[in-house]
Amino acid sequence: NPIMGAINTGMTNALNSMASNEALMIPLCALLGAMMAIDMGGPINKAAYVFGTGMLTQASASNDPAFQQIAYISMAAVMVGGMCPPVGIALANLLFPKKFTKAEKSTVVTNFIMGASFITEGAIPFAAADPIHVIPATLVGSGVAGLLVAVFKCTLMAPHGGLFVVATIGNPLMYLLAWLVGSVITCILLGLLKKPAQEF
Repeated sequence: NPIMGAINTGMTNALNSMASNEALMIPLCALLGAMMAIDMGGPINKAAYVFGTGMLTQASASNDPAFQQIAYISMAAVMVGGMCPPVGIALANLLFPKKFTKAEKSTVVTNFIMGASFITEGAIPFAAADPIHVIPATLVGSGVAGLLVAVFKCTLMAPHGGLFVVATIGNPLMYLLAWLVGSVITCILLGLLKKPAQEF
């Protein structure tokens, strides 16, 4: 698809430009986290993920510690951004049950597992059913989580795995805190934004 290809190229170039400036580390990571939660596995999410894994590849071939730090923090922001939406939605199902249908509430355990595994797609049915309210909530929560990862200088040297690659996460306790904060923000925003569910 040449149109989406051009858009992806533009997004990647913009991210690379931000990554070349260490002063933009915090906004870059906030953006990466938010991108992971916009379309849940779609082209924007994939652009952020490919950028993160590309940074890992470059870091492994680099002898520049400063660049490696930027690369590993970027990948940490990407992963935490993808982990927040399913967990935030699962928490919202528990805390605001009237906002969700019976079928949606049956996904709580699945979404906790998917979030912990860095599988953002668990949020897709919720975003598809109510994009106007769900996507802003997931975007903000994941963006804040990405920002906190940069502030705490959490690093990640694995391209996937969620909690199962915790041994490769630098400053893991702060990483978990960023994940928790982002997920709770998503949960609270869902509780505020979503209307009560109607069963048919």
